[in-house]
Amino acid sequence: MSGTPENMVVTRMPETTPETMPENTPENTPETTRRDAVLRAAGLPAVDLGAVVAEQDDPLIFATVSGAHLYGFPSRDSDVDLRGAHLLPAAALVGLHEPEETRTRMWDRDRVEMDLVSHDLRKFARLLLRRNGYVLEQLLSPLVVHTTDVHRELIALAPGLLTAHHAHHYRGFATTQWRLFEKTGELKPLLYTLRVLLTGIHLMASGRLRAHLPTLAEEVAAPPYVAELIAAKEEAEHGLAGEVVDPARLRTDIEALHARLDAAQAATALPDAPAGRDALHDLIVRARLDGFPAPAPASPRCPGI
Repeated sequence: MSGTPENMVVTRMPETTPETMPENTPENTPETTRRDAVLRAAGLPAVDLGAVVAEQDDPLIFATVSGAHLYGFPSRDSDVDLRGAHLLPAAALVGLHEPEETRTRMWDRDRVEMDLVSHDLRKFARLLLRRNGYVLEQLLSPLVVHTTDVHRELIALAPGLLTAHHAHHYRGFATTQWRLFEKTGELKPLLYTLRVLLTGIHLMASGRLRAHLPTLAEEVAAPPYVAELIAAKEEAEHGLAGEVVDPARLRTDIEALHARLDAAQAATALPDAPAGRDALHDLIVRARLDGFPAPAPASPRCPGI
């Protein structure tokens, strides 16, 4: 990070070791076993991500895996990017002190670098209403580390938050990543560029959010070399794309994807503005007044990712 935004607390946590869970705790159930299997299938290392939840100062509403593991192109040494929402106590919001609305935790566990970025529920909801595709992807990620009933309710509201203007988010993100690719020539920013453009095209056409690049390549007409790029990045996090595909062809294909995104946005059936603001407000109030959100008995259905 180049700096610390206002109301963000960044803490580097010491290396810890996994703790053994008692047999009858909510953390050790058939459902969590199933979640662990999904995480392993996505290439997550065999570390105790559930212990992360217990280390937080305030209760987590949810924690999911984002980044390269969610997008379908992790390398052998990819970091684990955890994202979520936490719930501050009411007292933290009504006094003179600025609340810790965004928290970043960074640490090493079993030689794996991990970070957790979480927003207070109110800030997270505001980001959802700002047509931020990134937080929607975090909310709907099928790579669930921790979930609650509040998480379930947020997911149920997600379809009403999708708008035609989410195309701007993906277009801007693609432009930023392409500029980085032009400077470095590395596979990672190129894959991010392709991923966000295809996500935007798919969202505008179907009304469903899809973040997994290999799946997108099957459902949306994608350049034929996507699978080769993914395989190359798996072997080398900072490998060069020029060893896989000609840079001139890349530029032509990226320009074509931008044009397809423009056309898809113009033709989309998605609304101009998000719905559900009042429902989000009611959910925040209930969660804040009820206190600690209990873990959900089963993982939420994650439409679209």
